[in-house]
Parts: sequence; C-alpha cells; structure tokens
Amino acid sequence: MSDILIIKTSSLGDVVHQMPAITDAARAVPGLRLTWVVEEAFAPLAQLHPSVAEVIPVATRRWRSKLTARGTWREIADFNTRLREPDFDKVIDTQGLIRSAIIARLAHGERHGYDAGSIREPLAARFYDVTHTVGRSLHAVTRNRLLTALSLGYQPPDEIDYGLIAPPRVHEGAYAVLLHGTSRTSKEWRAEDWIETGRWLQARGIEVVLPWGTETERQTADRLSAEIAGSRVLPKQRLDLTAQVIANAALVVGVDTGLMHLAAAYRVPLVGIYVSTDPGLTGPVGSGPMTVLGGKSGAPSARQAIDAAERLLG
Repeated sequence: MSDILIIKTSSLGDVVHQMPAITDAARAVPGLRLTWVVEEAFAPLAQLHPSVAEVIPVATRRWRSKLTARGTWREIADFNTRLREPDFDKVIDTQGLIRSAIIARLAHGERHGYDAGSIREPLAARFYDVTHTVGRSLHAVTRNRLLTALSLGYQPPDEIDYGLIAPPRVHEGAYAVLLHGTSRTSKEWRAEDWIETGRWLQARGIEVVLPWGTETERQTADRLSAEIAGSRVLPKQRLDLTAQVIANAALVVGVDTGLMHLAAAYRVPLVGIYVSTDPGLTGPVGSGPMTVLGGKSGAPSARQAIDAAERLLG
C-alpha cells in the first residue's frame, strides 16, 4: 500500500478542482491510501470523496487572526504532531504557495510540487524534493491532475471524473439552486437579472432555492426571495449539506463562486454566469451538461441565462 499526502488547503473552488486528481490516483495506483490536508471550513467537502481515507484540517486563516492567543499555538502544535506522525511515501502539494509548501516540509515523505516556472510563488519550489513542469496556461483541474500523475507515475485519462456520489434527496419536487453569493462585488450579477430568472423558473414549476454563507449573502437572499414568489432561502449549514442540495437540483445557476463547481462535479445541469472574470483557467469543467455565459467583457442578460436554462432543461 502507498500512503500519499495531498495538500490542497483552499479555497472552495480549488478544493473541488482537486477531486478529479484524487479519482485518477485512486484508480491508477492499487492499494493507495490518500490523506488530504485542507482548511477546516472545507474539510466536509474533502470528506465527500470516497477515495479519501483521512482528512487533516488546518486553520491557517483563523490562526493568522489570533496569533497572540495561547490556544492558537496549542492548535498549531497539535496539527504539527498529527502531520508528522505518519510516514508518507509521497507528499504532493498541488496548492503551490509558500504556506502550503511549508506544510509539505513538515510532513515525512518525498515531497513533490511544481517547479519554479510552473508555480504562483516560485520560492515555494525550493521546499520540494522533486519538482515537475506543468503549464500555467492550463485549467486548474488539468494542472492538479497532471502534477498528481507525474508525482505518482501514471498517465491521467481523458475523462474528468470528480468521483462524488450523489447523496439521497432531501427535498421533494424539482428545484433550481441560484448561487448568487461570491467573494467579490465585481463578480455579482444584477439583482434584477436574478429576479427575472427566478420568476421564469417558478413559472415553469421549478422551485427556486437560495443558499447563503455570509450575513451580506443572507440579506441578498432575503431580498431576492421577497421578489420571487414561492422561493425558499436555505438556513445556514455545513458545506456538505449544501452540496447535498446542489447534487439533487434540476438546475444550478451560479456566478463565479466555489459552490458552482460542485454542480459540475455532480453533473447537475449548470448555467455559469461570469461578470468580470475569465472562465478559461478556473471555470466549470466536467462531463455534465453546462453552459458558461459572460466573461471579462461583461455579464450576460437574464434572457441569455433563461435561454441557456431552457436548453439544459430541454
């Protein structure tokens, strides 16, 4: 059996983008045991992959804000102990940042990562025992798959398989998930476009479901729900529970946000809305039905999104 440590800590979309590489590795290397280091907020997502034997949460985001607290240093010591205890055959850092490279250095095992020309923070390449060349112009999913394959010595297949198993349904009837929340205001779609799209879905007999993660997103969800009769705002919940809702949706419409990639992972019909960013390197990919609209040149209209949704619902 080969014990492998994967380091991909954040963000939400990056964690989902790592999953096809996990699927590839589990199929290519018999007896592989995979452990994944991931930020604590995203640990429930990493645990969804059936080929991940163990998840080690790290809390660098929270620790940075409380470095003077004694409890923080106790948590850091506990994390270091847990990371150092196993002897891994290989440690693969697909994050490619100095902070993730330091985590790789703490673990016991042959450390693999991107070379200086393939990495966002070239200094990080000095922390690895073996480095690999992977084109920076490739999609994030492809980069993760290639680095993992080069580290373990196999050729990844053509098909992208996130390896996730759709969970049991928790809601009756057809519903669409509108992923309106995103990390930057420049990525937000206009409220009037969400409302027009939501009303069209409701008129088709498809319930509109609105998740949220921050207080600002909750307020937006409440405003949209007030304008879309019969829609439902989800309670705040763990990411794995939100993933369960997404996995069983009839349709997902989402802006450039990590949750949108879960729809691609579960092969749910997806309309991706890009307002100010380029979907070329980090947009949704997979074998499910999807349409990506907009980009750096600007946002699509509600009519374009509705037309795309109508084709996908077919």
